Amino acid sequence: MLPLLAGSPSKEGLAAVRKNAKVPLWLPWPLPLGWLVTGFLHAGDAREGARATGVALTGPGLTSGPADMIMISEEPGVGLGAHLAGIPGPDPGDGFAQGPPHAKVTAEGRPLPLWAVEAGPDRAVYLGEAMGHWLWAILWPSQAGALMIGDLHLCDLREPGIDLDLPYGAACPWLEGTPGT
Repeated sequence: MLPLLAGSPSKEGLAAVRKNAKVPLWLPWPLPLGWLVTGFLHAGDAREGARATGVALTGPGLTSGPADMIMISEEPGVGLGAHLAGIPGPDPGDGFAQGPPHAKVTAEGRPLPLWAVEAGPDRAVYLGEAMGHWLWAILWPSQAGALMIGDLHLCDLREPGIDLDLPYGAACPWLEGTPGT
C-alpha cells in the first residue's frame, strides 16, 4: 500500500488532503443529524499525489451508542479501503457486485449503487464505483450500516468554490496510530 497519512479534524487537515488529492474527497452533505467530521486521510506520495482519500465521521448510531464512518475514494489497486475494511487484497475480489445493490447514495447528483462486502463482525462495509474510482463506506459497529439505507448525498470537497462550515469533533479512533495523527 502507498504511504498513508492522517489529517487532523480541522480546516488545516482538510487543506492538507485536498492539496494533493487526485481522487474525489467524498463527504455526506448535509451530514446526518448529530454527526461530526473527525479526520481526513490520504495515501500517495509527493510525486504522484494522493491516489486514495478518506473522510472520517462520528455520530449517533441508529440502533444504539456512537458510530464511526470512513468514506474512501481510491484508484483500483491502492488498497486503503480494503485495509480499513479488514479484507485481504487491495480490491474487493471475486463476487463483488453480484445481484441488486444493497444501498444507494447520490454523488454529484448521480445515483450510485453500493454492495455490501463481507468483512469482520465489528464493521459494515459497502463498496461501489464513482467516477472511475472505488467508493468505500466503512462503518463501526456493524449495526451502523443501517445508516446506508438513508438518503446520503455526497459532495466532493475538492470542487472549486466548496467552502462548507464543517463541524469538527475529536479524532476518529480508527485513524489512531496512522502517521500524522
